[in-house]
Amino acid sequence: MTLLIGAMTLGLILALLALGVYVSFRIFNIPDMTAEGTVTLGASVAAVMMVAGYNPFLATAVATLAGAAAGAITGVLATKCRINALLSGILVMTGLYSVNLHVMGRSNVPLLETTTLATYAERLGTFLFGRTANLNVAGWAVSVRDASTLLGILLLVTVICALLYGFFRTDLGTAMRATGDNPYMICALGVSVDAATIFGLAMSNGLIALCGALIAQYQGFADVQMGVGMVVLGIASVIIGESLVGTRAVGLLITGTVMGSVLFRLLVAIALRWGLNPNDLKLITAVFVFAALVMPNLARRLKLRRPKPAKAAEAYAAD
Repeated sequence: MTLLIGAMTLGLILALLALGVYVSFRIFNIPDMTAEGTVTLGASVAAVMMVAGYNPFLATAVATLAGAAAGAITGVLATKCRINALLSGILVMTGLYSVNLHVMGRSNVPLLETTTLATYAERLGTFLFGRTANLNVAGWAVSVRDASTLLGILLLVTVICALLYGFFRTDLGTAMRATGDNPYMICALGVSVDAATIFGLAMSNGLIALCGALIAQYQGFADVQMGVGMVVLGIASVIIGESLVGTRAVGLLITGTVMGSVLFRLLVAIALRWGLNPNDLKLITAVFVFAALVMPNLARRLKLRRPKPAKAAEAYAAD
């Protein structure tokens, strides 16, 4: 049960990464590689500030703003400097590696003795559930810390999803979605494509940096290598979510993205539970992404090739 709770909690945290990737990858059709550096940037800024004694809420907010600034730089390179969007993300990601090392001062910052949002969640859980060490959930013993952290993350992700859905229904959000679909049309309507792209990438990387800050507080450390492979994970969550909901409606896609992130982490947890070598984790991640990319198209092709009942009966009668 502890493995399941941990996988769900981490999946919900990584849902923020998936939502950020959704904004850049699906709204603007930009595979933004900045995410791999932004995750670590959010984690490093939050960790350093909390170690220095700052409030965890303030540290997390500053980390989110730092990620948004990194995304805005990528947007400026792609729009104002006319550099390919993919290359712009790679350039910023590469530069952020050194920035993160300078922020942390070393390759790893531990948070085990530091007050974090996970500490606040545990205190709130102790206040609500009493001072019992474990909770009885369907016959399983679950620690108060794990349960309260899961509920806190679930509440945060729900609020962010609601805000994101509401934003995309505003005039600015609609203009951003139209920018990704048809930039020439939206430019003819008087909307600045460059400004919308910069703002969208800033919002995307702000969500991703928030994810990094929460991962660091949940796991108890920030590491300079923690962003490796995060783009692949985010894209996989988005694609799995699209397959689950099977529609292009924004609200359902946002919900599906969160569901895809949680399902992805559950699949990884199950694979590890079955004895998968941790050294093969990246390999199994690539396999899951491959399956998520191939299976929807394969199912669609099989459906198109399947003969309709009437035509099948006619062909049988002709024989």
